[in-house]
Parts: sequence; structure tokens; C-alpha cells
Amino acid sequence: MNPSQSHLVIIPSYNTGAKLAETVADALQHWKPVWVVIDGSTDGSDAALSKINSNDGSLRVLWLEKNSGKGGAVLHGLVAAQAAGFSFALVMDADGQHPAQSIPEFMRASEKNPNAMILGVPQFPDNTPAERLKGRRVGNWWTNLETLWGGINDSLFGFRVYPIADTVRIMQRIRGGRRYDFDTELAVRLFWSGWLPINIPAPVRYFSAAEGGVSHFHYLRDNVLLIRRHLRLVIQMLPRLPRIWMLRKRTRPE
Repeated sequence: MNPSQSHLVIIPSYNTGAKLAETVADALQHWKPVWVVIDGSTDGSDAALSKINSNDGSLRVLWLEKNSGKGGAVLHGLVAAQAAGFSFALVMDADGQHPAQSIPEFMRASEKNPNAMILGVPQFPDNTPAERLKGRRVGNWWTNLETLWGGINDSLFGFRVYPIADTVRIMQRIRGGRRYDFDTELAVRLFWSGWLPINIPAPVRYFSAAEGGVSHFHYLRDNVLLIRRHLRLVIQMLPRLPRIWMLRKRTRPE
């Protein structure tokens, strides 16, 4: 497998434990290159990455001294990827929940539709926490409102292919979207900028603590963050309503 010159995988990680090396090794089996952004981790999980064989330079590790949040870590990786000449990035979580085997399918969809963002639609297992599903339904409703039901099937799933240049431009202009609100914020703003969504189902895995599962999502804190983000997006959509309506009416790419 030769490393792609246009598409790469970016994996942000904060204290993900042993799952980080497993996720990275799995991703490299399906796509090259893979970049990891160590977001101020203190658990030493990045040390295991040195044992992954990448003689062809297909693995690159970036370090942030202080934790900047998921969105901040992804943006850091995207800025570096833009400087290196990449055009698109598939972002996936470091905890093993996202399906590495789906990476080629998502990348092919992006290559076939270079004017679209490729969005994963999570297919949840039976052990999915109920509060996650309830909160997701609420968030999806708000995202549909902000895009006038323009086709974003899931507002939060972080397994996505983003256009790098426009993502960097959009996110550097705003102060928010640096934590778990990143994917919601970015999908809505990319839609407003003319990037129409292609939705692809993707399985989700949840691991127990005994299986090495790690979650930094805090139900109250992060849901309050998302509520504030949606309120701001609703206010900012109002002057954009004519354009959003026209975007909604456009034929979606196939």
C-alpha cells in the first residue's frame, strides 16, 4: 500500500491507554499515512507508538504540551496536514470505537465526490449507553434545524472525511468548537459554506473499562457545551436562511 498524497487519517488522543497503539496499528492496515496528535497526554500511551513499524514514513506523531480538547487537537493536525500538501483528512477516535476497516470506503467516497464531506452514520450496538442515544437525538434535531434538514444524518459522530483547507479556514475564524462540539460545529459550518453531506453507515464499538475502554465525555458538562453551541448556531443561521435554503434544494452528490 503506497501512502496517499491527498488523503490522510488523523487520530487525536488524550490519555487513551493501550487502545491508542491498537487503533493506530489497525488504521495503518487499511490506509497510509496516519497522523496521531497527542493532546497533552500524561499516561505515556504514546510511547507504544514507537514500536509500530512504519519504515515508509506512513506514521507521524504530533505532540501538544497541554490538552486543548478534541477539536483543538484535530485542528492542530489539519494545519500541519495542509502545510504538507494534503487536501482531505479522515478523523477517527483513538479509543477503538470507530471502524478502521471502513476507512477505504470513506476515502473512496471522498475521492469520487471531492466537493462533499463524508459523514459516518453510527450503527450502535446493544450496549450503547441510553443517555448517549437520547442526547444524540436532541442534537440531531438542532443540527437539522440549522441546516433546514439539509442531509446531515448524525451531528456528533467523529468518523468523517473533512476538506482540510476550508476546515482550517472556518475553524480559525471562530473561538469555539475546540472540544466535543467540534464535529457538530464543523459539519454545520461546512454545509453553510457549500459542502454537501454524503452519509455512510459505520459500526460503533463500545468497550468496558475491563476491555480498556476510555471515555473523557462528561455528560453534564459536555451537553451544556453542545447546547450553548447550538443556540449560537441557530442565531447565526438567521441571516444565512436564503443561502441555506438554496443549498438544501441542491442535488446531493452520489
